[in-house]
Amino acid sequence: MKNLFVGNLSFQTTESDLRALFAPLGQITRIHMAMDRETGRSRGFAFVEMANDDEAKSAIATLDGKELGGRNIKVNEARPRTGRPAPQGSGHGAGNSGGRGPGGGRRGSFSTEDYGEAARQPREPRW
Repeated sequence: MKNLFVGNLSFQTTESDLRALFAPLGQITRIHMAMDRETGRSRGFAFVEMANDDEAKSAIATLDGKELGGRNIKVNEARPRTGRPAPQGSGHGAGNSGGRGPGGGRRGSFSTEDYGEAARQPREPRW
C-alpha cells in the first residue's frame, strides 16, 4: 500500500474529481482532502492511498505535472510525518518571547516577589 501526496490542487477540486483521475490507474484505498478548519474549503493538497505499489508508481509517472482544474498538479510519494514542534501559547503574540501571549508567563507560574511568602487561600464557591 502506497500513500501519494497530491499538491497544487485548485481549491474547487473535490474528492470525486481525484477519484475519477486516479481510478483508471489502479485501486484506491482512501482519499484524504486537507480542509481548512476555519473556512471549510480545501487547503490545496490531498493524500491518495493506493492498494498496489506498482499502480502507485504508475500513477506518479502518469499524473505528475498533469493539468487538473486549471493547475499543474504535483504527485509524489508521501513522506512520513516527522515530529513537529507543539504549538506554543494560545496563538496570540507569536513574536513574543517563547510564544507567550499578552500577559507574560505561563499559567500557574508566579514569583514569590509578586505574592510574598503567603500561601494561596482557597476560593469561596460561586453558588
